[in-house]
Amino acid sequence: MTTAALLLAAVLGGGYVAGTWRCRSPWPLARTASWLAGVAAAAAAVAGPLTAHGDLRAHMAGHLLLGMAAPLLLVLGAPVTLALRALPAHGARRLARLLRTGAVRWLGDPLVAVPLNAAGLWLLYGTGLHARADHSPGWAALVAAHLLVSGYLATASVLAVDPAPHRRGVGVRALALAGGASAHDVLAKVLYAYPPPGVAGAEEGARLMYDGGTVLTLVTAALLWRRWYTSREAVRAAAVQPA
Repeated sequence: MTTAALLLAAVLGGGYVAGTWRCRSPWPLARTASWLAGVAAAAAAVAGPLTAHGDLRAHMAGHLLLGMAAPLLLVLGAPVTLALRALPAHGARRLARLLRTGAVRWLGDPLVAVPLNAAGLWLLYGTGLHARADHSPGWAALVAAHLLVSGYLATASVLAVDPAPHRRGVGVRALALAGGASAHDVLAKVLYAYPPPGVAGAEEGARLMYDGGTVLTLVTAALLWRRWYTSREAVRAAAVQPA
C-alpha cells in the first residue's frame, strides 16, 4: 500500500506541475506549493500514522493529515481551475460539461458533501470499522481513499476555490462548516468517553482528534472569511470606479 501510495503521489504531483507548464496564463507559485504540500501530507499519512496497528493516537494523526490537512492544501491548489486553463479547448469544454452534471453538482453541494463526510467518520470510528484496517491491506486502502476524497469534497464545497455551477452562498457554506465541525467534535468526545476496545492511546487519540480538528476548522473558517472579504472589497472597488 505504501509503495502504491508513493507512486500515486508522484503521479499527482508531477501531473500538476506539468499542468502549470501548459497553462495559458502564469500560474501562482503558492497554489503549486499548496498542492505539492497536500500530496506530501497525504503520502506521509499513508506511509506513517495510518499504518500503525492498534494505536488510536497514531491513527488520529493520520486522520488529521489525510482527512483534513491534505484536503485543505489540495483544495487551495485549485486543480480544476488549472485543468481548465491547461487542457486543450475541447478537453476544457468536456470538463466544464462534467462539472455541470447532476452528480458532480450534488457531490459539490456543501449541504451534501459535509454531512456525507461527517457520517462517514461516525460510521468508521463510531462502529470500530477502522480497526479492520489493521488486518486488511485492502480495507486500509479503502479507508485512506475515503478519508482523502470525502475530506476533499467537503472542503472544496465550503471554500469554493474552483469554479462550480450553482454555488451556495457564503452563509450556507459557513453553516455547513460549523455543522461538520460539531459532528467531528461530538465524535471525539464519544471516543474519549467510550474508547474502542483493544486499542492503545484511546484518550490521547480522542483529544488529538478534538484539538487538531478544531485548529484545522478554524483555519478553514479564516480562509472562508478572507475569500468573502476579498470578494466584497473587489465589488466595492469596481462600483466606485468612474464610468
